[in-house]
Order: sequence, then structure tokens, then C-alpha cells
Amino acid sequence: MSGEREPGAAREDAVAAPVPETVALTPELLISDLLRYGVLASLSLVTLGTLMTFLRHPDYLVSAEALQRFTEPHAVPHGLREVLAGAMAARGQSFVMAGLLVMMAVPVMRVALSLLIFRQQKDRLYVAITTTVLGLLLASFLLGAAEG
Repeated sequence: MSGEREPGAAREDAVAAPVPETVALTPELLISDLLRYGVLASLSLVTLGTLMTFLRHPDYLVSAEALQRFTEPHAVPHGLREVLAGAMAARGQSFVMAGLLVMMAVPVMRVALSLLIFRQQKDRLYVAITTTVLGLLLASFLLGAAEG
């Protein structure tokens, strides 16, 4: 009986149970996750807001007059407070605007995360460069808000 094994003998063809692999959080993974989830959050907010708007106002789909009112500049929330107040009131346009704000914030958060990574790595040159870039981004937002 050449094909039989002795009781208790180890099986050579047994498959070892897979060992869970742990993935180290590298700077590249942190940045890619930030970008991936930021874009996903933005897309989700824009999609939710669009669906809410057209479910609440189905006339936008069939009436040119209603759609004209919908696309007028004054109908869109312009400030962060208006966006937050509109989102709390479940207004679709506010969710769309929040999604756009998240999309604008993602690259800024990426630069801020890079700054933290470079500080941890004690890379003075890149800390200086990234600090300058982050300062310019924030200044552009502040100056843009002052114009609006």
C-alpha cells in the first residue's frame, strides 16, 4: 500500500494557512490614500447633492424655466457658512458645493501631509519648500475669499 500514510504522519501536501500580511504605512501609501478617499468623498457629496436636487425638484428635468432658475448665480451658496447651513437643511446644491470644496481641499491636505512627512524625516530642504508651497496655497485661498 504505497499510497497510504501512517496514522499521525505529517502530510507533505498540506497547504499552510496564509499568514496575514501587514502593510507598513509608507509616505506614498498615506498620500495615495488621502487622495483616493478625498476624491471619493468629493464624488459622493456631488452625486448625493445632484440626486437630492433632482428628486426634490423633478421639474428641473422637463422645464427650461425651472432649470434657468436653478442655474442662476444667486441660487448657489457662496460662503462656507451658507454651504454648511444648506447642508444642514438638506439642500442638494449645498452638498454639491461641499463636494467641490472637498475637491479643492484635497491637494492642500496633500501638501500639508507632505510637510508632516518631511518634518518626520528631518529633511530641511523639503520642509522649507513644502512650507512655502503650503503658505502660497493658503494665501491664495485667503486672497480669493477677500475678493468674493
